[in-house]
Parts: sequence; structure tokens; C-alpha cells
Amino acid sequence: APAAGAAAPAAPVKTEFDVVMTAFGDKKLEVVKVVKNLTGASLMDAKKMVDNPPATIKQGVSEDEAKKVKAELEAAGATVELK
Repeated sequence: APAAGAAAPAAPVKTEFDVVMTAFGDKKLEVVKVVKNLTGASLMDAKKMVDNPPATIKQGVSEDEAKKVKAELEAAGATVELK
């Protein structure tokens, strides 16, 4: 049997997360509005992000911020992953 600890080292604790929208669901307009508000993007840029999933909505944010953003997007009907 291999010695304990011979496997890959434990992954470092994540402190930065990316919020990635993978689908916009039934209420696309609501999702576009949320993306616009969260990112500060123009309406056209927000629509382009939503139209081309997977779209990274926020990058390198804290876990709390990522969960908040995810909750807002999911409330609007989007499918979201934290990476």
C-alpha cells in the first residue's frame, strides 16, 4: 500500500471565486437586468454576456460575495456555478 500522504497534496483553501452563469433560464430579461446591475456593464454588454453562456459574471471575489451574486442570479432564474 502507498504511504500515507503520497497522494496529491490537499488543495489550498479557496479564498477567491468566479461566479459563472451557465444558463439564463426562462426569465432572460430579469437575468440581463441582474447582470447589468452586478457588473456595471451597459445593457448591450449585459445582454451579450447572458446570450453566450457560460459567462463569468464576477471574478476573484470572496466566498460571501460569490454566494450573494449567485443568489441574485438564481432568484432571476439563471443557473450559476461558483468556481
